[in-house]
Amino acid sequence: MTLQNIALAVRENAYAPYSHFKVGAAIRSENGTVFAGCNVENVAYPEGTCAEAGAIAAMVAAGECRLTEVYVVADSPIPVSPCGGCRQKLAEFGTGDVVVTMANLKGVETKMTLAELMPGAFGDHHMETS
Repeated sequence: MTLQNIALAVRENAYAPYSHFKVGAAIRSENGTVFAGCNVENVAYPEGTCAEAGAIAAMVAAGECRLTEVYVVADSPIPVSPCGGCRQKLAEFGTGDVVVTMANLKGVETKMTLAELMPGAFGDHHMETS
């Protein structure tokens, strides 16, 4: 299955009783394994989990820590973009040249690299000491 098909399928499992905005994400790890995640809402909104965060958590739980490709899909008029927090999470596990495909259910897609999504991203290079 393609990243698109996996993201579309997992989106159906999203738990979104409050916003009704289901999101699916699929990421490919450095070794080629694909991990999926969907958004999981909570009545206390800040306690929900984004689809991208769920896919990253599955990747890390499986012992992987580098992603090479991302696909995110939702039922939106234009392709859905990862939120700021998820952009930072994706940047933690991927390099600037990782392509993020953002899509809607009509099949419209936009592709950007992590560097384009997160110009000037905070990273481990900021933590280096001299």
